[in-house]
Amino acid sequence: MKKQTQISQQVSGFLKGQLGAQPQRAMGLRLLCVVGVACVLSACNVPRLNISAASIPVLYIPEVVQGNFISREQKEFLKPGMSRQQVKEVLGTPLVASVFHDQRWDYVFTIRRQGVKPQSFTLNIWFKGDVLDRVTGDDLPSETEFVTQLVAKKAGLKVPVLEAKEEDLRKFPAPVRKVEPAAAPALPLPSSYPPLEPAAR
Repeated sequence: MKKQTQISQQVSGFLKGQLGAQPQRAMGLRLLCVVGVACVLSACNVPRLNISAASIPVLYIPEVVQGNFISREQKEFLKPGMSRQQVKEVLGTPLVASVFHDQRWDYVFTIRRQGVKPQSFTLNIWFKGDVLDRVTGDDLPSETEFVTQLVAKKAGLKVPVLEAKEEDLRKFPAPVRKVEPAAAPALPLPSSYPPLEPAAR
């Protein structure tokens, strides 16, 4: 009987403690919700910076050439009657060679440079059987034009003169060259060599 009363007292004390803690937990939960809602609403009123696209520094974008570059000289080298293998040796492997259009090869390449509109060039090779029939496509740049398109010279860029004066050279000690010991004379080669395979028994 005493054990039962002790257990009932412990359970009732435990329940009273739980019930007493609930208002505090509910208050903490309400406070947390209010703070969360305030944070979400304050994010809507964050001042926005108006940065124009001109003021943003542009990172360096390298020149990109996609596809097989074909020069005007390569196009002019092609003559009707050449075989497919000869055309492939001049132009390389075609970018598009369809099974359904086996009489046509397409070569496409693009040049993308910073500050310049992308340029795209196509060249179409037509065959009759295994022999070159005709060549169609865009006007292609020559090799020198292609290189000058890739290497853009900046205006007003001065290359420093790379010359050392005699006074500047005297500041540095003369290089000391290590003398390598003379190599031992090579032994004379033998006049005859042993056979590669043993003699037949």
